[in-house]
Amino acid sequence: MNMTLWLLIVQLFACNQPNNPPAETGITLVEGFTFSYQLRQPDQKILLPNHLEEISGLGLSGDEKTFVAIQDEAGKLFFIDRNNGEVIRKVKFWKDGDYEGVEWVGDVIYVVKSTGTVYEVKNFEQEEPEVEKYNYFLDADNDVEGLAFDQSSNSLLLACKAKSGGEGSNKYKKGVYSFDLMTMKLMETPTYYISLDSINEYLSKSPNIRKLEKLLKFFDPNEPFGFSPSSLAIHPQTNDLYITSSVGKLLLVLSKTGQIKHIEKLDKDVHPQPEGICFASDGTLYISNEGKGGKGRILRFSPY
Repeated sequence: MNMTLWLLIVQLFACNQPNNPPAETGITLVEGFTFSYQLRQPDQKILLPNHLEEISGLGLSGDEKTFVAIQDEAGKLFFIDRNNGEVIRKVKFWKDGDYEGVEWVGDVIYVVKSTGTVYEVKNFEQEEPEVEKYNYFLDADNDVEGLAFDQSSNSLLLACKAKSGGEGSNKYKKGVYSFDLMTMKLMETPTYYISLDSINEYLSKSPNIRKLEKLLKFFDPNEPFGFSPSSLAIHPQTNDLYITSSVGKLLLVLSKTGQIKHIEKLDKDVHPQPEGICFASDGTLYISNEGKGGKGRILRFSPY
């Protein structure tokens, strides 16, 4: 990375004296974009039962009445009432494993494993649903964590927490792949890249971002790229990608062309481990967090 840029970030931080106004929690890069959520102040907090302490994925039904969730050790689907957080039912779809993302598309639920395996779950109203598995070139080294449905291309988006697959040797990029739901094939090259250079250029725009000293350490140019996608979802009105990273407690907003629009620092007291994200059609945002020794939770954020 350009060391001049790095020194600029350090200088910006040095100028941020204690008597300055309260620090910002995020930075907007694209003129005209508004980040419409107060992620430190949820409108609702749903505390989940103990067996969902390690909730690792979150989706919403077409009628928007029911969440579907998974936890990263059991091959079970958990159906949760959107209003009161009650677990309505549980359905076992596969054996235990490291399941990381879930998405509800029409009358089918898709689950992704950290190895990149996609599970297509049909007839989940029954005790023994119909399941089809799809395996391609992604594996445990890629550590897939995020899953989202892209209606515009009728595809699933799979975000790699570790190596980016086609650019696997490039430690400064993370990849997001498309899985075509018409052909049931995984595209060979990432549809989106999240790169260290673009994030550091973004951070240089403001000295006031909250916890900037931690971000400087987090984006050490001598270390592998630390931003690690843990979940992603597409905003229903803007079509922007919202991607969380549990590592570093960050949320990025990307345009459909892959341009970073906004970066937000998440408060660890509110978001101890963000692992799932989804939207309602009106733009209401839901983020699920693992409990980290307490109860897992789903947080609601209404746009303003």
